[in-house]
Amino acid sequence: MVTQTKSATTATMTLDGKEMAFVDGETVYEVAQRADVEVPTLCYDPRLEAFGACRLCLVEVEGSRNPVASCTTPASAGMVAHTRTEAIEKHRRTLLELVASENPKKNIDPLRGYASQELNRLFEQHDVRPGRFQGKHSGTSSQDDNPFILRDYDHCISCYRCVRVCAEQEGDHAITMMNRGFEKQITAEFDNRLKESACTFCGQCVQTCPTGALGDRKAMRAEAQKEDFKKTRSVCPYCGVGCQVDLLSKSDRLVGVQPAMDGPANEGALCIKGQFAFDFVQHEDRLGKPLVRGEDGNLHEVDWDTALDRAAAGFKKVREQHGNHAIYGVASGRAPSEASYTMQKFIRAGFGTNQIDNCSRA
Repeated sequence: MVTQTKSATTATMTLDGKEMAFVDGETVYEVAQRADVEVPTLCYDPRLEAFGACRLCLVEVEGSRNPVASCTTPASAGMVAHTRTEAIEKHRRTLLELVASENPKKNIDPLRGYASQELNRLFEQHDVRPGRFQGKHSGTSSQDDNPFILRDYDHCISCYRCVRVCAEQEGDHAITMMNRGFEKQITAEFDNRLKESACTFCGQCVQTCPTGALGDRKAMRAEAQKEDFKKTRSVCPYCGVGCQVDLLSKSDRLVGVQPAMDGPANEGALCIKGQFAFDFVQHEDRLGKPLVRGEDGNLHEVDWDTALDRAAAGFKKVREQHGNHAIYGVASGRAPSEASYTMQKFIRAGFGTNQIDNCSRA
């Protein structure tokens, strides 16, 4: 059945015995996602153009000679698709066992990246036998001395997600695929280190990697701490874009940052500052108590009441002598978003002036 609307053409298809509506241009995989029907994949990232390389998302379509990749196959009116037949499940298990022959049996800490657990989850869901296929391994770890990104290519399965997100999402084209067959390897241009390439260290390759072959080195410093990490949704304070982030903490200490894949402003993207520049939060030089300058010209530690009284007296003196507009506020780019809001409210409502800025404003 097909229905015409002003905005789009809607139609229906049958997915695992259930009638599903879809709009023109949707793929079978996208229809399955909306229906909460799990179809496995390793090369798919919703921010990228569908690739169809891993072949895990194959489904059977009645009338089609062979199974088709659901991520690249458009839904069509009257289509009847099956996502979990015996043949499809056998096909997926065999593919995953081939992948397992290339990927050492090793626990990957989720601190490595947002998608780092995808392969291990699929191994468990499909009861994969890691030692079924033996033979030569491809990929070698890169001795890259950059402080941000671990390149552990012993775990690489050549899904191309890192290469494609760097090119399609970020437009950097800093990494590519080198050689063929078992000599195939992800590399920067001319096989250089990342610091010598066009890489901007945004961390997108890390967050899309489904195996942990790429890892967040700064977050991995907390791997030895056995407790689980906690995720707290927040907004990056470094500029005015408003990128949403998930702050990773252990024992009430910030250990890493991951981009919010559903963030309306950034859609899973961050810059190098938003991704990696968080050490100031627990830096030993960060002030923990207020300081007031004494008559000797030096700063002295005092209690909060004393510090606030001194600040209030200073503001009052300036306002009485020069008026409200003599007061100018600059919020810190390293303060929480809530503090920035309070700061602008303090200047606008408290002093009646709009002279408020932020040091991160671009």
